[in-house]
Amino acid sequence: MTIFHSMNTTASALSAQRLRMDIISSNMANVDSTRAANGEPYRRKLAVLQPQEGQFSSFLNKAMGRSDSEGAGEGVKVSRIIEDRETPLKMVYNPEHPDADAEGYVAYPNVDPLREMVDLVSATRSYEANVTVFNASKSMMMKALEIGK
Repeated sequence: MTIFHSMNTTASALSAQRLRMDIISSNMANVDSTRAANGEPYRRKLAVLQPQEGQFSSFLNKAMGRSDSEGAGEGVKVSRIIEDRETPLKMVYNPEHPDADAEGYVAYPNVDPLREMVDLVSATRSYEANVTVFNASKSMMMKALEIGK
């Protein structure tokens, strides 16, 4: 485990939460998009987070029998971005809309602004917590350097 391991782990979480906030922003921007590039209404997007795979150094340390790398997290990554196909589209009666079906209903995206705001607050809080961890790690490293003076 290197001296920068905690910073690398925290940086991966910061990147993942920033991407999560970008996806939420995209969902909010398309809340009224009745036609996407594929001709269907926009569907809510979600980020799927998972632990990062071990890096070569962690595999090497484990193979050499060093226990300092065991149990150490490698961070998080966004493995993929998926569309929410489980939540149904909102059907609104508006026969004058250009995207209305034969019965006069328009399919609107399955984006719920309230849910998106809750997710945004969650992502923002996670981001802020990781910034705090990063700054604490930086502060500890600076204090360790001062010991040598």
